[in-house]
Amino acid sequence: MWITQMETNELRDAFGIQLESLGERQLACGASVFPSYGVVKAGTQSAHHRHDECEVFVILSGAGEIVSEGKAHPVHAGSLIFIRPFEEHVIRNTGSSDLHFVDLYWRDSAARAQAAKSNAKARLADRPVFVFSTPPTPNGDLHLGHLSGPYLAADVYVRYLRATGVRAYHLSGSDDYQSYVVGRARQERSTPRAVAAHYSSEILATLKMMEIHLDQYTVTDQDEQYAGGLQGFFSALVANGAKEMSTPALVDGESGAYLYEVDVAGDCPTCGEPSGGNICEQCGEPNTCVEFASPRSKLSEKAPLQKPLRRYCVTLDEFKSVVAEHHQRSKVSPRLQELAAKVMKRDHFVIPITHPADWGVPPIERTDGNQVIWVWPEMAYGFLHGIEVLGKRLGEEWRANAPQADWKIVHFFGYDNSFYHSILYPVLYHLAFPQWQCDIDYNENEFYLLDGLKFSTSRRHAIWGKDILRPETVDAVRFYLGWTRGEEGRTNFTMKEFRHAIDTVLIKQWQGWLSSLGARIKDFGNLAPEAGRWTVRHIGYQTALEARLGMISAFYDGNQFSLNNVVTELNSLINDVRRFGTSSERIRQDMSLCDEYRTSVALELATARLLAVVSAPLMPTFASRLAEALGGIDLGRWPDAVEMIDAGTHIALESCTFFQSIAPDLAADSSAATLA
Repeated sequence: MWITQMETNELRDAFGIQLESLGERQLACGASVFPSYGVVKAGTQSAHHRHDECEVFVILSGAGEIVSEGKAHPVHAGSLIFIRPFEEHVIRNTGSSDLHFVDLYWRDSAARAQAAKSNAKARLADRPVFVFSTPPTPNGDLHLGHLSGPYLAADVYVRYLRATGVRAYHLSGSDDYQSYVVGRARQERSTPRAVAAHYSSEILATLKMMEIHLDQYTVTDQDEQYAGGLQGFFSALVANGAKEMSTPALVDGESGAYLYEVDVAGDCPTCGEPSGGNICEQCGEPNTCVEFASPRSKLSEKAPLQKPLRRYCVTLDEFKSVVAEHHQRSKVSPRLQELAAKVMKRDHFVIPITHPADWGVPPIERTDGNQVIWVWPEMAYGFLHGIEVLGKRLGEEWRANAPQADWKIVHFFGYDNSFYHSILYPVLYHLAFPQWQCDIDYNENEFYLLDGLKFSTSRRHAIWGKDILRPETVDAVRFYLGWTRGEEGRTNFTMKEFRHAIDTVLIKQWQGWLSSLGARIKDFGNLAPEAGRWTVRHIGYQTALEARLGMISAFYDGNQFSLNNVVTELNSLINDVRRFGTSSERIRQDMSLCDEYRTSVALELATARLLAVVSAPLMPTFASRLAEALGGIDLGRWPDAVEMIDAGTHIALESCTFFQSIAPDLAADSSAATLA
């Protein structure tokens, strides 16, 4: 027995509330338990956090709620709450008096392992999941750099989530009001509206050619409800802290025209590299253009001038705690954490959220001259608008002006947009909806280079999607982009390496094994054999297959999503089964070992079945054709274990050609697709 007196004067600040740790206690079974006594003051809450221990709360007095994974659960005196390892949670006092509780926590290795395995799915359970790929700028069509980034990744992720039973939706749109659309209109001697409409339709067509399915595609300049909703969102920002103030701005030295984004460049004040207006693509840090060393106008040869200008602004460093708390409860990579730490260290960092322009949506508030809502804050609203429009089609009560606590939002974007997504948007949501704690996972990608240089729409240095996408090539493109896309660093595309990978990996290895398996199935009259005698070698291979399924699942799920690793695991699956099949060939003609041989073939068929299912999110056409050749397999359900093909199922593998070499005249070479 042990008895400890809990003293309120010993309470210390911890996790945003007051706690007294009572030290480690040994139970009779030898396990250690760590009890604590805590108080949550009226109107306050603990910090959002997750840990690897099992934890039990016992509410002694007061009333409040436990919030976990977007859901609030009311608690009061007598409530007992069990928290699994890694389950994000916060305890909130919703009453008028202090909430007192006892907390017990302990470590359990088995529970920790099981919780880690199921955590990604548990975070999404019974919630709508809105997966956004950054709305592309309609100043050109999509090239392979675009496609390899947010669009392929979001599509694959949503396909995987749906196979696991999650309500997931892929949303994007056309970012019509970008200043880069105005720049393209000048080049083409057209109007921004005409340019946006043309390239928006081209972008949507390319996405369809890439087999990227969108549940919602918002064309901002054509949606009749969009502008009014955006103005309401902006007014909420103004009502809760965004202010009109005079700050320095850049203007063209000859015409006096306002300079930002597409119309100005200079040396980044942070890293010193060449940068466009408002964001540096190299280091990802924002600027307001006036900090540039050697600023250069795109409108004339004269040096830009500084002048004071009244614009609506947000003082970003006032929201350090908002960003920090948001990142604690979100999926945020170390690189995004590093970026936030650098940006939020700036003192009095004022970000204008309106700019003098004619192209865009003006606020209803009075401004100094013609100003429009800056397109990046606009996008924060655009995501919520897309959810509302989607909800209307689905019969859901989702409203852009009343986001719900259980919404799970997932962003896919290029690293150069990281500031907007992971820093600016949480601040804007906090301002517009003070009671909403947005739950967002962030997945950024690095630049994909073409022959060593960045893909560029504005410079037309690109291989365009329409140059290379055909029904017979789309799986190969999705496979190779998934394998080589920039995730941890910049990667490079060349047509020579692409063709070589298709010939040596997809055709020689994948197609080669499937064709050889089809030939072996002929020994059984093109019917799936029933497994016979199992050897320890068979058992070992089955165990390895199960482990491979676990690894592929882990790289598809949201906690460590990585297409690079998914493709690596798929290739390893093929290498393993080729080695296994080659070894089994040694006993193919030995009638005394026919029972062992048919077990080997049955396991190869199980591998083919597994390949069809686990490749489906990445290579949907290939997976569908393989599933059909294997007698019809349900690709809409993610397997919990490796499954055999029913004995007697007709198999039609030998006559199937799944992959072809890339024709020499298809995007003949990188330079042919690159314009000066």
